[in-house]
Amino acid sequence: MSEQSVPDFDIIVIGGGVVGCALMRRFALAGAKALLLEKGADILSGASKANSAILHTGFDAPPGSVEVACMQAGYKEYLEIYQRFSLPMLETGALVVAWNEEQLAQLDGIVAKAHENGVADVGPVSQADLRKAEPQLSEAALAAVSVPREFVIDPWSSPLAYLRQAVEMGAEYRFNTEVQSGEFDGESWQVSTSKGAFSARIVINCTGNQGDIVQRICTKPEFEIRPRKGQFLVYDKSASSLINAIILPVPTPTTKGVVLTKTIFGNLLLGPTAEEQEDREHAKVDHDMLQGLIDVGTKMLPDLPQHAVTATYAGLRPATEFKDYQIKAEAGKNWIGVNGIRSTGLTAALGIAAYVEQLCAETYPEAAKFSPPKAPVWPSMPMLAQHEPRAYQEGDGTEIICHCESVTRGDIERALSADIPAQSLGGLRRRTRVMMGRCNGFYCSAKVAKLTKGRIKPALAGGENDG
Repeated sequence: MSEQSVPDFDIIVIGGGVVGCALMRRFALAGAKALLLEKGADILSGASKANSAILHTGFDAPPGSVEVACMQAGYKEYLEIYQRFSLPMLETGALVVAWNEEQLAQLDGIVAKAHENGVADVGPVSQADLRKAEPQLSEAALAAVSVPREFVIDPWSSPLAYLRQAVEMGAEYRFNTEVQSGEFDGESWQVSTSKGAFSARIVINCTGNQGDIVQRICTKPEFEIRPRKGQFLVYDKSASSLINAIILPVPTPTTKGVVLTKTIFGNLLLGPTAEEQEDREHAKVDHDMLQGLIDVGTKMLPDLPQHAVTATYAGLRPATEFKDYQIKAEAGKNWIGVNGIRSTGLTAALGIAAYVEQLCAETYPEAAKFSPPKAPVWPSMPMLAQHEPRAYQEGDGTEIICHCESVTRGDIERALSADIPAQSLGGLRRRTRVMMGRCNGFYCSAKVAKLTKGRIKPALAGGENDG
């Protein structure tokens, strides 16, 4: 790039997961001209599309870590802004349950760590009180720790709200655009992609399971991504009455363990597993592992087999050899790596964005001088929560297309024509819940195919494609 040329953008964010969307929002609010580059057909095409959707307090995170600082900052900011986006929340609280004597001995340490992390309302729950709070739990439950401010949120509408706000304020995005290489001339980056080249003063890498590969564009990574697969089971909505709070396990050094939680959509979620694998792209559902997951769930909730499993899915978490997040600004290179963001990323995303903005200003003060920020625009998100009024209840004047999830034709048409429209079936499903109910699209796929003809790729035919 010549000395006279002006970069196309102030910031390029690589990776459209929840962290990338939160970063776009943060820098757009700061006045930066920002561009999101995502190789998938929509946001959340990678690790972020599969998680347990819990807003965590950070009670059990490593004390003093970047992770706990970002989690708690993100938690606080989310509570401050979610209603302005019309996002839902299910205030369930959580219980960390001990199922054997070894786990029982760890409960006092969990309480102590929570208090060290500033989560002062965490406390012990006796076996008798646990029985009263969760009468459907197995009698094998010995005691618990109460975490009153752990909540359930919408894991897909939240990051979409962040990016929508950024776009409303002038940010841009490119889907189906894979970053291939880049060159830094001492002042700006020229980033080459499958859809052409883009230039920016600063590049931020938050590509999840591709993090160490993309990091090599700038420098030799100091970490290695080690994908960890998590498989989940989604039970029919009738099963959600079996629990009141989120049921958390006593964590191990490698995983938070198997969780039982209501979803914001009215189902019951069981998972995840924790399986190391080398493949960074594909998270296959394994029948034997899922059967093992069912067995674990049944031991916790004896009546669980009376309710049907309506969906299974798997996701890959971008774990590294380190317990903490790997966030670093490369001195003199105008590049920030945001890596190793595991299952806590949904909660921490807003906090990570604030942390990276400060890191950017401190490390690259000249490059991080942006235009004066505009007044924030707050887009209102479509309501998908089971416990809140939906479009079909309020009467949007259109018929219901997906009866399992009560999705109207208006819901679908609005998602296809929004400022960030759904361009794939996966994107449409995450924006509306269409074809995500107990029949998995058996009854509505033909109507959805007709409504989406020429508007999503690949075209829907037979109900089997996801982007």
